[in-house]
Amino acid sequence: MAHTKSAQKRIRQTEVRTERNRAAKSRIRTLRKKVSEAISSGDKAAASTALSALSSAVDKAAKTNLIHSNKAANIKSKASKALAGVGA
Repeated sequence: MAHTKSAQKRIRQTEVRTERNRAAKSRIRTLRKKVSEAISSGDKAAASTALSALSSAVDKAAKTNLIHSNKAANIKSKASKALAGVGA
């Protein structure tokens, strides 16, 4: 256990940040699944709205360095490419 007040505060801050980061990553995984399900069902309108939400969440995660900016681009690119294949 930490001895100084500042170390105790850092522990509290780390717990809060860890929980926030875990929730954000979980949200991204959930949104990826929603996009995939909408694409597999053939519902292009639902897939495009889900893709919009996914892009927003991924951009926010990349902005706060939760995920790397290249990973964010890869996630959005793969989802967009899959959506483009629905109409074909």
